[in-house]
Amino acid sequence: MTDNGSRAAAGRLSVAVLGAGLIGIDLMTKIARSDHLDLGLVVGRDQATSGLRQAHRFGVPVATGGVQSLVDSERPFDVVFDATSASSHAEHVEKLAPLGTMLIDLTPSRSGQMIFPTVNRADISAHRDLSMVSCGGQAAVPILHAISQIHEIDYIEVVTTAATLSIGRGTRMNLDEYVDTTQEAVRCFTGVADVKAILNISPARPPATFRVAMSLLGKDLTTDSLRSVVTAAAAEVRSFARGFEVKACTANDGKGFVAVEVTSSGDRVPSYAGNLDIINSAALLAAETYAADRLSMAGG
Repeated sequence: MTDNGSRAAAGRLSVAVLGAGLIGIDLMTKIARSDHLDLGLVVGRDQATSGLRQAHRFGVPVATGGVQSLVDSERPFDVVFDATSASSHAEHVEKLAPLGTMLIDLTPSRSGQMIFPTVNRADISAHRDLSMVSCGGQAAVPILHAISQIHEIDYIEVVTTAATLSIGRGTRMNLDEYVDTTQEAVRCFTGVADVKAILNISPARPPATFRVAMSLLGKDLTTDSLRSVVTAAAAEVRSFARGFEVKACTANDGKGFVAVEVTSSGDRVPSYAGNLDIINSAALLAAETYAADRLSMAGG
């Protein structure tokens, strides 16, 4: 592996995926299609796990030493996607910070700068620890932020429904963190203090398509006023997550309701797993934005 400067000059940044679960393997296939990112390693804990076997068959180098595999690498990686658990992320930040690595957090740890590409994309290159918050947050915050710019909102409730088959072990371990981090992100990007987030894991067969329902209480809410901003915000999200679709948008007597669904277009996850697709697509866009800035400075 070349050093960071020469890698940037060559037109691609070196990246690694830390975690070989559902999120990590979908990320692997997305990174492989990138013009600016070069996937050099997928890291897990057990060589026998399905994710590492898939990565090996895909032709990507694998390791089983966790974050230490990245620290011990001959050259540091420019970008590392953390697809492990919220409880482990702080350790990963501490160990990778001296290497100058950009760490993109797909766990709900909320230790870094929260990023929603259509809302605060300009913040990406200013930080080295980026939080992608949660799949529900990535679907809801761009919509709610747009609404809050033109309406005074008093209360927001976000209900996320995901199929049980699309929820990996890491997410199940971090349900409380998922809810807390999603609520904090909605508060931060809307200015609304009274926020409630709920996560439903659906065992339905056939599996339920990933869905996020948003209920609002506020002033001067009308269907027309909601629809105009929601349609525009959804189009921006669809620029990087093309399965993002508004299914409902209504308002009456100070109450608003917006529902979106996300279908996956990934190679290695089913169509109903839009939760994986939207957070991974947002993370990939964050990495490519950072790469574009780095490559521009390097003359690439």
